[in-house]
Amino acid sequence: MTKPAPIIEAKDCMTMTEVRLGVDALDRELVALIVRRQAYMEAAARIKTDRAAVYDSVRIEDVVSKVKAEAVKQGLSVDIAEPVWREMIKQSIAYEFKAWDKLRDAG
Repeated sequence: MTKPAPIIEAKDCMTMTEVRLGVDALDRELVALIVRRQAYMEAAARIKTDRAAVYDSVRIEDVVSKVKAEAVKQGLSVDIAEPVWREMIKQSIAYEFKAWDKLRDAG
């Protein structure tokens, strides 16, 4: 089995192959982090006793505000961060609704 090529920092990339290898490696890391985030949606579905509590517009705006501040702090374009997080939140809420319903239907 061939050992994967070492990942080169973006600033040191000289070819598109190097860029793509870096992006692919980061995508794998992001998936692992989103799996961890999804587990918190499952915990929320388990903990919340009222289905109406799954959608919380105040919490959504709080999360987006914190993400935007962290994006600025770390040098991520807010034009990337905000829509990505809004979509992730939207999909997370949909997932939480399904998890909430599944837990109650099974019980």
